[in-house]
Amino acid sequence: MPIQKQSKSGPSAAPRRRVTRGKRRASPGPETTGVAPESFYRDLVWTLRNGVIAVTRDGRIAVMNEAAYQILGLKPRASDVGLPFAQVLKDQPDVLRIVAGAFELSHLPNRAELRLKSTGKVIGYTLSQVRDERGRITGATLFFKDLTRVEQLEERERLRDRLAALGEMAAAIAHEVKNPLAGIEVMAGLLKRQLASSEDAQSILGDIIKEAKMANAIVLEVLEFVRPIRLQVERISLSDVVRDAMSMAESHVARGETEIATRLPEDLPPLQGDPHQLRQLFTNLLTNAFEALNGAGMVAITASYLPPEEEPPAVESHAVPMILVEITDNGPGVPADLIDRIFSPFFTTKPQGSGLGLAIVRKIVDAHDGRIDVAAMPGAGTRFRITLPVSGSHELFR
Repeated sequence: MPIQKQSKSGPSAAPRRRVTRGKRRASPGPETTGVAPESFYRDLVWTLRNGVIAVTRDGRIAVMNEAAYQILGLKPRASDVGLPFAQVLKDQPDVLRIVAGAFELSHLPNRAELRLKSTGKVIGYTLSQVRDERGRITGATLFFKDLTRVEQLEERERLRDRLAALGEMAAAIAHEVKNPLAGIEVMAGLLKRQLASSEDAQSILGDIIKEAKMANAIVLEVLEFVRPIRLQVERISLSDVVRDAMSMAESHVARGETEIATRLPEDLPPLQGDPHQLRQLFTNLLTNAFEALNGAGMVAITASYLPPEEEPPAVESHAVPMILVEITDNGPGVPADLIDRIFSPFFTTKPQGSGLGLAIVRKIVDAHDGRIDVAAMPGAGTRFRITLPVSGSHELFR
């Protein structure tokens, strides 16, 4: 267990006292309280739901509990105690920087938040210094908690507020725009038939019809996005939904030479969800992957069952059975500075994109009381992880 052991004095040992310049102070520990053995305090720290990392003044790990390993995605090793924290936390440079600053900053953060670049998790942390009775700094402690679920719930509320403010206005504008767009498309079609002998006119009118259809598609996406989701819940096979989405995505974007590798176990439990909404969810993700790969590369789709006991105790999550679906491609990826924005409405990196595809995906996942995470690095591809409860409350966006 990666927690530094205390001295071997037990509860029955006589209290020891330190005296410094007339100030008398009893050293902490079970030898002064006689309440619990030393192992109790080690177990207390190890089983905390918050992550705890304590380092000595010379930069070595003194304490690192189970929650800390789980939140940071590191493997627990008893040998980490005594090692330089720079070595143990080398895969988490953000956390490494925070711990290193404990001995340099004059004012330590009492409550701060950080999004880990390696995993996308959001942690809330407190940093404090350890001082002896003379006020000398002997170490530092980082307390932190996984706030990813809290952040997602807050984002849901912000999204709902934005939709409430923009919904009526966007719907009214969209309805007004649809009528002239339809008129433009019809009149351009009539002119195209009347000017069949003019190649220039045919080309120009063809472009007008194409642009009118594209504008109309964006209007329809806006209407779909601002419309509250009313789930038609039934028991469905997620594997069937994903396979249907693969066919639908191929009808939207040319797949080309892109390979698709699937691992969809047939023994996955049925999911309570809206089949139409879930098909749209996976169709949008696969369409994005095909567009990013541009007719080459590979997309991997895997699904697995997560029993409740596999949910880490340090992570705020539903203690219910979940199904995890991962969609990974080896395309160009997404720049790190854009990761936080890809689910925002109307944000897009495509020349002719509406910026609503992934926003709708997030909305559907939220409506099913699920979670979606994305990890992407330029040149290394993109991975979406969608976790959906086998049965959920489905009370969001009602």
